[in-house]
Amino acid sequence: MTDTISFDDFLAVDIRVGTVVSAEPFPEARKPAIKLRIDFGPEIGEKRSSAQVTVHYTPEALVGRKVMAVVNFPPRQIGPFMSEVLTLGFADDDGAIVLAVPDKDVPNGSRLM
Repeated sequence: MTDTISFDDFLAVDIRVGTVVSAEPFPEARKPAIKLRIDFGPEIGEKRSSAQVTVHYTPEALVGRKVMAVVNFPPRQIGPFMSEVLTLGFADDDGAIVLAVPDKDVPNGSRLM
């Protein structure tokens, strides 16, 4: 476990749900990854993300899926790709990432409460 934070610290991290509208392989990445374009609704719009989820997901299987992401980190250059949001997931027993997703349908742009 990490250090204790305040509730205000938690509120500073803006985690939203969005729908993957496109996904493609990212062969230029140092670690296997998929380039995502995620629709976070009218307030935030579409954002790009590089996600190291190639063990459990194919680009084709990701399109149309809801995912959760941190939307208020600064963009990060990953090779030739600018990642605008951090797509969230958990490591399985082998260290492969499993996406964090809502278990019911919620509107794009909904904020984690």
